Amino acid sequence: MAQVRLKGVTKVYPGNVRAVESINLGVENKEFMVLVGPSGCGKSTALRMIAGLEEVTAGDIYIGDRRVNDVPAKDRDIAMVFQTYALYPHMTVFENMAFGLRLRHIPKSEIIQRVNDAADILGIRRLLNRKPRELSGGERQRVAVGRAIVRKPVAFLFDEPLSNLDAKLRGEMRTEIHKLHIRLQTTVIYVTHDQVEAMTMGDRIAVMRDGIIQQVADPITVYDRPANKFVAGFIGSPPMNFMAGRVAKKDGRLYFDEGKFVVKIVEDMHSALTPYIGKEVVFGIRCEDIYDKLFVSEAPPENIVRVTCEVYEPMGSEVYLYLDTGRHSFTARVGAHDRPKVNQDMDLVFDMSKVHFFDKDSEETIV
Repeated sequence: MAQVRLKGVTKVYPGNVRAVESINLGVENKEFMVLVGPSGCGKSTALRMIAGLEEVTAGDIYIGDRRVNDVPAKDRDIAMVFQTYALYPHMTVFENMAFGLRLRHIPKSEIIQRVNDAADILGIRRLLNRKPRELSGGERQRVAVGRAIVRKPVAFLFDEPLSNLDAKLRGEMRTEIHKLHIRLQTTVIYVTHDQVEAMTMGDRIAVMRDGIIQQVADPITVYDRPANKFVAGFIGSPPMNFMAGRVAKKDGRLYFDEGKFVVKIVEDMHSALTPYIGKEVVFGIRCEDIYDKLFVSEAPPENIVRVTCEVYEPMGSEVYLYLDTGRHSFTARVGAHDRPKVNQDMDLVFDMSKVHFFDKDSEETIV
């Protein structure tokens, strides 16, 4: 097993298309690191440079203590699992999993042992004599993972491996890959655009945008303390609600004035927001930090907001409310017992201890 380090890594394609810009990232031994971001953010390009499938324009990549910029992919001792499975259709499952080992002239007895061991781990021993066309999507993905396992690499690279699966199977495979990492105790770098996968699987996650890493931290830190508005809006489902307004001061207290409502800012945030008094900022609140006043026993009057419920969306154990203040639309996630009438006004309570404020121009987090 080994650390993977990227130092100032940049990738520029012809036409000065900058896919990755000066990435600095350290992945610890046995860590599960997730690169997450929207399509086109450079996460797969970064992974392919680690794998040796893309040349590095600038910067250095280290696997362990070895600089691998000029080391061919086959000699980097890593294994990559692709989104498209990349199985040989004319070979059986056993032959697909054994193919890389045969190229390395591993003894036949050891190949059989490694393939059988990997098949047992993944629960596909009964499929070894089948060909890919006889397998479901989830089974093909297990074979692709098994082909990587048999190599016993120092690191596994996953490039959106679950994107082609349906929602139920995606959830099952997410759990299987997580359990596999715990069992094998190996270094994993996992690329996805799905923030649910990132939050549930990663020891740490690196959020990317336009080829630049925006924040690297454990999932809870990224969720609770996003570095900027982009991270706050990308991580979380539904995404964080944003509203423009001003910071106002009255009787020694600070308030957020949205234009249609005013709420009191908690004292812990005063020092950070004092320079913004009278200025426009972006207010952020997550949907689970908004409550129906009818179900709050002691609601501070200064935190109550009157809105119109435009859409009521029952989800079983919870309900999504799509609301309008008159200036902004936003979403609340409340309990299944909450059933407001559509197109009628209702009073909400904001948990002001959990809100966020962002600089309007830089979009960096203020507090």
